Amino acid sequence: MIRYDFTKHAEKDFFVPPKNIQKRIIDKLGFYLNSNNPLAFARRIVGMPQPVYRFRIDDYRVIFDWKGDSILILKIGHRSEIYRR
Repeated sequence: MIRYDFTKHAEKDFFVPPKNIQKRIIDKLGFYLNSNNPLAFARRIVGMPQPVYRFRIDDYRVIFDWKGDSILILKIGHRSEIYRR
């Protein structure tokens, strides 16, 4: 299984949505990261200096950086706001 970790900013972002959305995000991350190819569920964000990806989980996006056998979650937010920051 591929591990995941949050930045301080992403950890704060995680607690903004309601509890049911938080649970859904954790469940989906587990599903994606337990699959044979987690990047099959992700899209690369264009225009960033380093390769940064996103998972789509309902109306929320999880922005992350791939670090070998783990991912570093950079941001979590609603799709209408996540790309504005």
